Amino acid sequence: MEHYFIAVTIFCAIITRISCCDVVKLTFPSGFRVGTASASYQVEGAWNVSDKGENVWDWFTHNKPEIIADGSTGDVACDSYHKYEEDVQWVKNLGLDFYRFSVSWSRVLPNGFANEVSEDGLQYYKNLTQALIDNGIEPVVTIYHWDHPQILEDLGGWTNELMVEWYADYARVIFEELGPMVKTFITINEPKIYCEQGYNSTTKKAPGKTLENMGHYLCVHNSLKAHATAYHMYDDEFRATQQGQIGILTPCTGWVPGDNVTEESIEQHFQFDCGWIMHPIYVGDYPEIVKTRVANISALENYPFSRLPEFSQEWIEYINGTTDFFGLNHYTSSMPIFDTAEELGIYTRDSGIIKSTNSSWSTGSSSWLYVLPEGFGNLLRMIRDQYNNPPLYVFENGYSDTGELEDYERISYYYGYVSEMLAAINDDGCNVVAYTIWSLLDNFEWNAGYTELFGIISVDFNSSDRTRSAKLSTSWWQEVISTRTLQDVPSNSTRR
Repeated sequence: MEHYFIAVTIFCAIITRISCCDVVKLTFPSGFRVGTASASYQVEGAWNVSDKGENVWDWFTHNKPEIIADGSTGDVACDSYHKYEEDVQWVKNLGLDFYRFSVSWSRVLPNGFANEVSEDGLQYYKNLTQALIDNGIEPVVTIYHWDHPQILEDLGGWTNELMVEWYADYARVIFEELGPMVKTFITINEPKIYCEQGYNSTTKKAPGKTLENMGHYLCVHNSLKAHATAYHMYDDEFRATQQGQIGILTPCTGWVPGDNVTEESIEQHFQFDCGWIMHPIYVGDYPEIVKTRVANISALENYPFSRLPEFSQEWIEYINGTTDFFGLNHYTSSMPIFDTAEELGIYTRDSGIIKSTNSSWSTGSSSWLYVLPEGFGNLLRMIRDQYNNPPLYVFENGYSDTGELEDYERISYYYGYVSEMLAAINDDGCNVVAYTIWSLLDNFEWNAGYTELFGIISVDFNSSDRTRSAKLSTSWWQEVISTRTLQDVPSNSTRR
C-alpha cells in the first residue's frame, strides 16, 4: 500500500509538472508586447476632406472599379478619420500594448512634395498619436503603406529613382512632426507586395501596371534605397533626441513538408520570397541565387542586361545594416517545389519555385490564406538562422472571413499561429519580441474590397455611422491579453 501511495504521488507530480509546462508554453514571455494594426487607406475614409490630395488607391478604385471584387472604394471605409477616438477606446479596452497605424502621404503632402504641407493632415495624426499615448497605448507609425500621391505615380512612381528623394522629404516631415511622440517607425510596408502586384500585374494592386516583367524589380530597388535613406536620416538627425527605433517590414510565407519539397527548394523559395528584401539589409546586396537566376533568364529572353538592377558598391554598403529590428508580416505557407518545366528549358518564373498547395487544407475567405501554423514556426527558425537571430516584430498576422460575429475559425487560427510562435520562442530561442493582430477593424481589403474581412471588431459598412461591434474574437483576445496566456478555442457545436 505504501508503494501505491508513493506511485500515485509521483504520478500526480508528473501530471502537475506537465500541466505547468503546458501553461508556460502558452504564456507570453516577460516583456513581450501585443498590439493590433491598420493602414490609412483601408480605414480612414475622408478621401477628399480638407486639402488631402488624390493618392494611387483613390485613382485606382475610381477609375478601375472592375478590378475591385465588389466594385467598392476606400472613400469612406471605416471612417476612422472621424472615429479615431472610438478606435483608440477599442484598443484600450482590449488591453493591447501598441497600435500600429500608417500615415497617408497625400494627406500630409497634398501635391506629393514637401513644399506644401497640410496642417490639417498633420493635426489628424498628431491627435491620433496623442490619444493613444493618453490611453497608455504605444503608437507605432508606418510612414508608407502603399498609398503614395497620384501625381508621383504620374511621374513614374516607384520605378522612378527620384522617388527615393521624394520619399525622404516626406519622411523628414513625419520625423519632425510625429517623432517626438513616436518610439517605433516602420519606413515602408511590404515592398515585395506593392511592387509585384502593382508594377507587374494589372489586376491586383494600384497602380496596376505591367512593365516588361521588370517593373517590380525597379520598384523594390528604389524602395530599398528610399528605406535606407530614411534610416540614415533618422540615425543622423533624430535618433539622439527622439530615442526611437526604425526598420522596414516584409511579408514572408512559410513552408510545410510535402512531396518533392527539399532543403534546396526551401532555400530557393526563401531567398526569392524573403531574402529579396532582407538580404540587402542584413547581409549586403541581393541573394546570389536571385541575381544569378534573373540574369540567366534575362539572357535567355535576349535582354542585353539583367532585369534585376544592380546595386553599386556604395549603395550595398549604404543599405546594409539599416534596421533596428526584423519587421515581419506572415499569414500562410505552401509546399515549395522546383518547377520541373525548367528541365525542358522552359522558364516561366524567375524563382524557379512553384508554391504547391493541398486541397484538403483549410482556408480563410481569401483563397490564398491556407491555415498552416507549422509553416510559421519553420519560417521563424529560418530567419533566426539566416540573419543571426535578430529582434523580430510580427507586425501582421490574421485570418479572413466574411464578417461573422461568432468567428470561431479566426480564434482557431490565432490559437494555432500564436502557439507555434511561442514554441519557437521557448523551445527554439527565436528572438520574437512582439506580435500584432491584423487587424483591429474589418476594413477595405484592397482588390478584395469588403468581401474578405480580417477584423477582430466588426464594422457595419451599410451604416452611415460605420457602427463598430464586438466579435467573439474580441472577448477572446481580451482574455488572452489580461492573462498574457493563450485561452482555449471556444466550442461550437455547429463546427465541422
